[in-house]
Amino acid sequence: MTTLSVPLTPELAKFVEEATKSSGLTKSDIMRQALTFYAEEQAVRKILLASNEPSLKGDLRELMNKIN
Repeated sequence: MTTLSVPLTPELAKFVEEATKSSGLTKSDIMRQALTFYAEEQAVRKILLASNEPSLKGDLRELMNKIN
């Protein structure tokens, strides 16, 4: 597993600290979850953009395969 060191603003650091206390998760778990949500959001964004592309018509699953 790769390890990253990412500087956080004081506000984000406080949010992560509060989230660890309230959820019982580790900071690493919270960051992994945040990145997973971000990746999912980006995938949905790509699908929505593709759905507006006139050259892409047809089944949604086929469209997802074309953009991934």
